[in-house]
Amino acid sequence: MNFIATLRIALAALRANKLRSGLTMLGIIIGVAAVIVMIAVGRGAQAKVEAQIKSLGSNMIMLFSASSTFTGARGAAGASFTISEDDAYAIARELPEEVQGAAPALRGSGQVVAGGANWSSTFYGVTPDYFDVREWGVIEGRVFETTEIAGAAKVAIIGQTVAKNLFGDASAAVDQVIRIRTVPLTVIGVLSSKGQTLSGSDQDDIVLMPISTARNRVLGATALAKSRSVGSISVKIREGVDMKQGEERIRDLLRQRHRLQTGQEDDFTLRNLSEILQAREESSRVMALLLAAIASVSLLVGGIGIMNIMLVSVTERTREIGLRMAVGARGRDILTQFLVEAVTLSLIGGLIGILLGISGDAAIAKFAGWPTELSAGAILLAAGFAAAIGIFFGYYPARKASKLSPIEALRYE
Repeated sequence: MNFIATLRIALAALRANKLRSGLTMLGIIIGVAAVIVMIAVGRGAQAKVEAQIKSLGSNMIMLFSASSTFTGARGAAGASFTISEDDAYAIARELPEEVQGAAPALRGSGQVVAGGANWSSTFYGVTPDYFDVREWGVIEGRVFETTEIAGAAKVAIIGQTVAKNLFGDASAAVDQVIRIRTVPLTVIGVLSSKGQTLSGSDQDDIVLMPISTARNRVLGATALAKSRSVGSISVKIREGVDMKQGEERIRDLLRQRHRLQTGQEDDFTLRNLSEILQAREESSRVMALLLAAIASVSLLVGGIGIMNIMLVSVTERTREIGLRMAVGARGRDILTQFLVEAVTLSLIGGLIGILLGISGDAAIAKFAGWPTELSAGAILLAAGFAAAIGIFFGYYPARKASKLSPIEALRYE
């Protein structure tokens, strides 16, 4: 018997029991759709984490002032300033093989006013190295010049969230004047978009100004001006350099500069962002695999349903099997017939499941607002899994049918 004839008989058998065939396919349909949607959601979440990792800058180590203790009460990291601009310059100068750049920063917050509009935001006093270390450019205007840093110029670069809320558009912000703590600053640039951090904060809600301007004009901190203290230093490690090695070299240098004795605690805090971000990325990957595994259970249940129905079909058609064997059909012909029926049932369910999965992915992205990433690989995987389910769970009933004795089958009532 050729394959076309076998397929025609299989389709006729399925059409003869449409309701039963439809209910049997339901498990495969739901399983395939669930696998496609769960993989798309998992890949979307993973892609979002990867984008956030890139937005923070590659190979980053953040350096903060250590926590401080006053009258027995312990403050958070950065509560007092124990690091300085000179520490940043020393890191870049004395560790050229490990460090590509080091950017000190002073942080503050307050209302940003422009004409009749105002917006509460965070501002940072930075050096030109900040843009290279954070891999952050401008889409409008320009970055700070060295003379503006040296002269504490009243200029600023704003993030897109600030530009949108104050001026409505990034292109309209350049050359406008904003005020922070009564200090007027001319906007010379608008930063490119970075999006949200892993914790959900908006990186585009930011105002950058020369570090000398922040220290001497906006913050007005005389003590900070004398010590050149800063709240944080962003350090970019060169490509190919081990992050742990870079971290240890920076720690050794700062302990030496701060004259810390053996056994004495660091008066600064190092945070290796690569380790934190890699852990988040790995957890996202594991979650994606877990979602796909959970969805695959539906396919397994669908396969068991196919086996059950095929066993019932073999029992119902025992006399038919006996008759076909009596007129010359071989065991492998019977095996092929029932196996084709099981695979056809599974593939039709898989095709409907693919269409449902694609629709479900679009619905989740549109109405739930979740990031999804539908791939051809996920669709092929689900379709292949559906076919494998049909073969695996259809083989036993098909083999049972092929082993029937023609005489016993014809006598079956």
